[in-house]
Amino acid sequence: MYLKELTLKGFKSFASATTLRFEPGITAVVGPNGSGKSNIVDALTWVMGEQGVKNLRGTSIWRT
Repeated sequence: MYLKELTLKGFKSFASATTLRFEPGITAVVGPNGSGKSNIVDALTWVMGEQGVKNLRGTSIWRT
């Protein structure tokens, strides 16, 4: 099984719909600080079934 595409909308730093296509040969996602690289990993983890907030770099579901 291969992940071909991921669409993020309203997830952390992706307010607008953003679609990432993973073509053969992709080995890394790069960008400047604050561009949402780690949020992509969090989104993948969430989609694959992770439900623990702490595993998604959070401390609780409800932030104040």
